[in-house]
Amino acid sequence: MKILMVNKFLYPNGGSETYMFTLGEQLTKVGHEVQYFGMEHEGRVVGNRVNAYTSDMNFHGGSKLAKLTYPLKTIYSGEARKKLRLVLEDFQPDVVHLNNFNYQLTPSVILEVEAWRKQTGRSCRMIYTAHDYQLVCPNHMLYRPEEGRTCEACIGGHYESCMKHRCIHGSRARSALGMLEAKYWNGRNTYALIDRIICCSAFMKEKLDTNLIFRDKTVALHNFVADDLPQAREKRPYVLYFGRFAAEKGMDMLLAACRELTEVQFVFAGSGSMEGELAGAPNVKYVGFQQGDALKKLIAEARFTVYPSVWYENCPLSVMESIASGTPVIGARIGGIPELIEDGKTGLLFESGNVQELTKQIRRLWDDAALRASCEAACRAQHFDTAEEYARKLLTYYAG
Repeated sequence: MKILMVNKFLYPNGGSETYMFTLGEQLTKVGHEVQYFGMEHEGRVVGNRVNAYTSDMNFHGGSKLAKLTYPLKTIYSGEARKKLRLVLEDFQPDVVHLNNFNYQLTPSVILEVEAWRKQTGRSCRMIYTAHDYQLVCPNHMLYRPEEGRTCEACIGGHYESCMKHRCIHGSRARSALGMLEAKYWNGRNTYALIDRIICCSAFMKEKLDTNLIFRDKTVALHNFVADDLPQAREKRPYVLYFGRFAAEKGMDMLLAACRELTEVQFVFAGSGSMEGELAGAPNVKYVGFQQGDALKKLIAEARFTVYPSVWYENCPLSVMESIASGTPVIGARIGGIPELIEDGKTGLLFESGNVQELTKQIRRLWDDAALRASCEAACRAQHFDTAEEYARKLLTYYAG
């Protein structure tokens, strides 16, 4: 089978790229041919045979003329259609697997795949993995950053709410652009051209299914984890938070809990806008951004990890990696997180946004050695799909 992976970034940049690269490698390993289409970049690590990519769009740099044209290009990209057609005609894929395409590629790529299918008569399947809530929310998060709370006002096509509440970077102009993009593409029923939508949680499927167009297309399929995660023989006395330091991740609440629980040692690994907030607490150790074996060791040796998000997380890999490493998780009861943590067995849940309950659950698991041991055993017994198992399931959707 020939599979064309489409994603705006073709270099390591985040979770969707890790997903795509790992999946592509697995599909290639079992005999399928995989090529990639996206934006050109000096860090690009995958590609296609005809070397056709869209121009690098740097929203934080570039010429004044380029910046003036960016707003229109983020809604519709004739360049993406033209370059994608070159790849389609050369590669002749059986499946086009869409990932993140907003802004740099735009949903224009969907129109081009459909035009190519009609013109050639090929039965090429169009699959989309929803890494966020783009199909129902202009800022892709179902969250109002300026107010620090979840929001479903745009569900049902009421995209004016995005502009009203300045949901994109706190900017009225950018939010208006996001509103126009959502109205334009949903108004054209463009997403109805997609054959199957892979939702990484049942929660996400529920939100997307509020649009009748998606109900017969969506399927819930949790992400996969690496099958080589280490498990420590002995735990060390610290609680770990690893990931991005941002308000929607519940950092304010976690830091408040740190200040209350002076007897508990916390380790923070990652980076982000709230990095400066870590200073001053004697029981907080910041180890910087970690990856690879160093991060795996931190996760495996922690007594437990904490995931205190206040927005609708989909299927956070951090939670899955922790459990797969034999490390219990205290997680917020929000979004797709409760689908991954079995309360009282592989970790503990708490009401999202409730710092008192978070503090209570951290203290409970820190003090109760028997509970920790029980949770650790349940984590070691928990199984999440490997890339191989996930790819096998995905191939059934590729085939129709």
